[in-house]
Amino acid sequence: MADLVEMTVDSIRVHMPTGQHVVILKEKSAERYLPIWIGINEANAIALKITGITPERPITHDLLANVLSAVEVTVDRIIVTSLNNEVFYARILATVDGKSLEIDSRPSDAIAVAVRVGAGIFVAGEVLEKAGVLPELEREGETAELDPESQERLEKIRDWVNELNLPDLGTGGASES
Repeated sequence: MADLVEMTVDSIRVHMPTGQHVVILKEKSAERYLPIWIGINEANAIALKITGITPERPITHDLLANVLSAVEVTVDRIIVTSLNNEVFYARILATVDGKSLEIDSRPSDAIAVAVRVGAGIFVAGEVLEKAGVLPELEREGETAELDPESQERLEKIRDWVNELNLPDLGTGGASES
C-alpha cells in the first residue's frame, strides 16, 4: 500500500450534544488532523495509555497486547486503510516467526493496540484526502482561499470541534510509553 502518512494520537474528545467519542490523529510531519468516531471503551483504552494511567488489572487491549507478546507476535504498525460510507477500516501489520500477518481491525482497536506496543500509526493518503482536516490557514492576518468544498468541510469541522468538551489528554503519541 503506497502513500502512507504517519500519524500520532493528538487527543480523545467527547462530542457533548451526542456523548460520542472521537480520537483525533495528527499528521506527524504536518498540521493535518483526522477525527475518527469511536466507542467509549476504545476511547478509554486509548486515553488510559496516552495519559500514562495504568489500571489495577489489564483491560481488554492490554490483554490482547500481552497475548500477542506471549506468542511472540510483533505488531509493526497499524494502518487506517480506507473510508467507505463514513466507516473507517484498518489493518494491524505484524510478524511472527518471520511470517507477515495482516489482521483486519476497527481503527479504534488498532490504535489502542498500537499505543500499547509502540507500533507506528499510519493512514492511507486517500483517507486523509477524504476526511483529513487542516487548521485554518492564515497569511499575514488573512485567511487563505480554499475551494468551496474544502471551505464547507472546514466550517463543519470547526462547528463540530467547538461542540466538543473534553480537555486534551496530553500530547502522547503511539511511540510513547
